[in-house]
Parts: sequence; structure tokens; C-alpha cells
Amino acid sequence: MNKTYCPSLTEYQRRLSRVVNIGDVLLGGKNPIRVQSMTTVDTMDTLGSVEQTLRMVAAGCEYVRITAPSMKEAQNLLEIKKELRKRGCTVPLIADIHFTPNAAELAARIVEKVRVNPGNYADKKKFDFIEYTDATYQDEVNRIRERFRPLVQICKQYGTAMRIGTNHGSLSDRILSRYGDTPLGMVESALEFLRLCEEEEYYDVVLSMKASNTQVMVQAYRLLVQKLDEEGLQPYPLHLGVTEAGEAEDGRIKSAVGIGTLLEDGIGDTVRVSLTEAPEAEAPVAKALIDRYTTRAADAKPIAPVTEVPIDPFQYHRRITHEVLNLGGQNVPRVMADISRLSSVEYADLRAVGQLYSVFLDKFQMNDLGADYIYSGQRPVPFMLPNGLKEVVDYQAWLDAGRRPDHFPVLTQAEYATAGPQHTELNFVFQNLESLTPSALDQLRADPTAVIILYTDNAHAMPELRRAFFRLINQDVTNPVIINRQYSVLTPEQTQLYAATDVGGLLLDGLGDGVVLSTELLPERAKEEWLPTIDRLNQLSFGILQAARTRMSKTEYISCPSCGRTLFDLQETTAMIRKRTDHLKGVKIGIMGCIVNGPGEMADADYGYVGVGKGKIALYRGQDVIKKAVPEELAVDELIELMREDGRWIEPVRLEEPVGV
Repeated sequence: MNKTYCPSLTEYQRRLSRVVNIGDVLLGGKNPIRVQSMTTVDTMDTLGSVEQTLRMVAAGCEYVRITAPSMKEAQNLLEIKKELRKRGCTVPLIADIHFTPNAAELAARIVEKVRVNPGNYADKKKFDFIEYTDATYQDEVNRIRERFRPLVQICKQYGTAMRIGTNHGSLSDRILSRYGDTPLGMVESALEFLRLCEEEEYYDVVLSMKASNTQVMVQAYRLLVQKLDEEGLQPYPLHLGVTEAGEAEDGRIKSAVGIGTLLEDGIGDTVRVSLTEAPEAEAPVAKALIDRYTTRAADAKPIAPVTEVPIDPFQYHRRITHEVLNLGGQNVPRVMADISRLSSVEYADLRAVGQLYSVFLDKFQMNDLGADYIYSGQRPVPFMLPNGLKEVVDYQAWLDAGRRPDHFPVLTQAEYATAGPQHTELNFVFQNLESLTPSALDQLRADPTAVIILYTDNAHAMPELRRAFFRLINQDVTNPVIINRQYSVLTPEQTQLYAATDVGGLLLDGLGDGVVLSTELLPERAKEEWLPTIDRLNQLSFGILQAARTRMSKTEYISCPSCGRTLFDLQETTAMIRKRTDHLKGVKIGIMGCIVNGPGEMADADYGYVGVGKGKIALYRGQDVIKKAVPEELAVDELIELMREDGRWIEPVRLEEPVGV
């Protein structure tokens, strides 16, 4: 298969999509990338929905989506729209439809756009494996097409746009039987509906391929673009989103890893960041992701074009590397924390890199986010480090300290080229795309101790780093690579989103054996100001590795954003479950407000907590419902009991707090 899912892998260009008119806000083409979100108020609460919509618009939403699970909610969209227009708000409204074609057909006569999910719009989802012959498969496709055709005709008649929004977790049994739980299945699910739209000469269509697994999500969007081109279909605009990203920092990092990776390659025309928070909190995050690309083409330095793509962009494969100490090979990606700006280091300071020191016990305890390496630069740490934490120092400092075996030097390109004394086990070398010359590649290829710290100062950072990885692969250089990103005068929020995009985009393609994040702020800052920054960057590094599915270091919560269908307070419940379970390293827990976002949307989860009625919770093991109607007040205890039965429960151990520091 060709690998032409984006206009250029090195030059920033927006994919030129077809323009779709949604109300009076144009989408696609050369129009700005748009921001949207979804209300959480019950759709039957007209004034509540209106007030929340106005807050969302004030926060930056350009489209507002409202759930319409049945005919009565679809009808009430008219009242919401009338009240909004009366108040001078002309924001286009989108009806969110899942299981009810008749509600979609009604809503299409009222709002500017309808969103349908092909996995559950007149299709079957019983989590059964059914053997389909070619004939029975086609019969089922024909049945669904005929059920879908009236909606297409209504949308065409009323000038209503449509989003065909596939979700990874709600693929039908029919699609699963033929394609499995795969990006290809997601794409084919949408294309079945899209082909009918084109037959009816209806083209006001937006497409999406959302998943809570960022690897699956990115692969599906890339494959969709490729398939549209291969089949000669229109270049429809794309709506980007990571479903059930979660809350707070984790939700923002996960969203940036998935959405940002696609934006880097010019893919995407509208963005929704799904957080388990108030919807007005979503728009600023989406806008911050989008705004990074407004001047990207002008700011970027030219990068040599890619003539040979050595990776498969539609399937995850980790770059083959040889092992150097605990880096590369089959090791999980490592985290290096940069503490080189600290003028002095004491025991208590290592708390910022996940090492807690107790004076009373005179020992360290490492939490789940304990860095693997610290970079101390010119000032080596003056005491013995806790077991497992390794120190990296500048090459000259390593020489001056007597070439200590417990220090690992980092060399500049010039220092490495002169081939002076080196550590016998592990040497780090700074490299960028420009420095990876034929002679440098030869030297690296012949050096089993070298680990590359790869950096860039190009505004088009991720593609330049990716280009460097391609050079290493094409030249059979198998040294492990630590991805280094340095950010100057950015807010913590910007650093979080930019780093998640730059590093996460590489990790999703199997590129990178570790990460080191730095901020180039004023060096005269006091230690008390530096330590929170180091702590934040260390947590961010682990968060990015987890969001990219390359190192699971903490419990993962796949929690949907609230909407009008939600049957309990999602934010409060997520916080409660997190408090009881956040020590379960690597366990994935889905927390879903209703059955629409139930077992399907938490396809990746080990366990699920799903609202099924007022005060009633269903508990899942994977895709299987285990307990159907547990009272809400007992549900978390029952969830823990289920984990205990499976041998997945571990009693929490409280880390000793530092004493006397």
C-alpha cells in the first residue's frame, strides 16, 4: 500500500478538503480549523441547554453538539434553537444520534448538522460473533443502506450537513466479523455509509474515526484519508477527537497525543477535546492545539523531503534497536529528568523526580513516576543516588571527576567525533538531523555503547525528528534514541500540549526509546521555583508514554465527557474511583455515563463502570457485563471485589512522607 496519507511528511501543508457549509460557519478547504464541544445538560432542559451553549460559545466553541437519544429530545432541539436565536446566538447546532434513525430524520429538519454513528445506526451490536457469508453480509449492508437512505435525502433537501462518526468501541458485529477490531474496520464502517451519500449526490459530509486508544485513532484517520483517495471519493473534511480521554492532565495529554499527531501532518478540519469536565473547559484546550499551526508554514525551516518511508503508518511496529544497559531492545521507553539548572542538590530535591527520602528511615522510596535517569550537567549530585536511578553528566564533568563508572557521560557531536575516552557501557550523544552525516552514522553504527539524544530547534519539530529517525532506519543504525524537546517561554499548559504532540507523535509510530523534556527559562531562578517545573516535566514525560501506549506506569481512566444522556455525576464519580484505585499500575478502568458510551466506547478497558438507570450501575470485565444493576452506593466496592476475584487487586501502600526536610 502507498503511504501517502498526508500532503507532505516534511513540509507543513493542510490537507485540502472539500468545503462543507454548517449553518453560516464554513468547514474545510482553506477555512480555519474549527472548535466544537458538546452540552452536558439534559436536552429536555431547554433553558439549561441554552445557558450552557452560550457559555461554550463564549469559551470559543464554533459548533455545539447536543444529544438527541429519542424523538422527544430531537423535537426539543427546535425550542433550544429558537431561544438561542432569540438571544442573538447563531452558533450552528449538531444533533448527536446513536440508535434512533427516526430521531435523526426529525433533527435533520431542525439543526444545521446531524452526527450518526454507523456502528449503531440501524446496525446490530450485541457483542456476538456471527459468521457471515458474502451473500448474508451484503444483504445486511443493503438493509442498513435502505434504513439510512431517508436521512440522506432529508439532509440533502434541508441543506443539513452530516458527520459520519465511527467509534472504535461501537463497531457492529458484522464489521467485527469481517475486519476485526481494527482501524480498517472503522474505516470500512464509515465508507459503507459514505458510498450511499455519493450515490445520492449528497456531499455535505464530515468524517471522524475516534478511539480512546491513540494508536488506533491515528492509524484509522490516516487509513481513511488513504482510502478516500484510492477509491476516488471526495476529500471530505475530518473531525478529530480522542474519545473518553479522561480528565485533568491525563485527558489533555492523551488528546494532544492523538489530535496533535494528525495536525502535525496537516490532517483535520475541526477538533473536539473530550474531557470529563464542564464542556466550556474543552474549547480552550482545542484552541491551544489548533493555534500552534496558524503560522507553522511560515515559521518552519525547510526539511529535506522523504524519499523512502521505512515505517508502516497504519500499524504499530517499534523501531528495531540494540540494547544498551536498560535502553532500547525490548525495554520500555525510559524517562530522563533534567535537573542541571539546580545550583545544588539535596536528598529532598529528588522528590521532584519521583524519589521520596525519609530522614527517619534514612532511605528512598520510589513512586510509580520515578525517573530512570537524571541529567545533572556540570554539577554531579554530591551523594549516592537511590538504587535504580542513574546519573548523566556532561562529558567534561565526567573527565574532571575521574571517569566514574556510576556516571554516564553525554557528549556533544564534536566531542564524540574526536573519539576521546568513553564509558565502557553507555555514552549519550547529542545529535540532530543536520549532524547525522555519513561519517557520524558510521561512527554510531560501530559503537554498541552509544545512545542518541535527538533534538531539534525547528518549529516544525516532530516532522524533523521523524525525518532523523527515518535516516537512522534507512542507514541501518540501531542505536537507541532518547527524544529531547526543549521549550522556551511557554505556559505550563502549552508545554504540556506541545510536548505531548511532539513526543507522542513519534512514539505512536514506534520511534523513540526514551524522553527528556527541558524548559529554557532564566537560569537565575531560585531552586524553589525550579523544583516544581522539574516535577511537572517528569510527570508529563510519564503521561506522554502512557497516552501513547508505550509504557503503562499508572492506572488509566477511560472516562467519557458528560452529556445529556449521563445517569450520574461523572466528574465526582471519576474522582471517587480514582481515589480508591489509582495505585493499580497499568489497569485500565472505563467510567461511562450511559449505555451509549458503555461497553463499546471503553473497548480498551480491563473493567467498566457504566450507568444503566437512575442510581444503577453495570460492571464489566472487558466487554462482558458481570453485574447488571448494582446500586450506585455499592458499585465501587463491587468493582474492587471483581478485581480481587481476578487477582488484579493490590492493597494500597502509603509511601513514607519525607520527615524533617
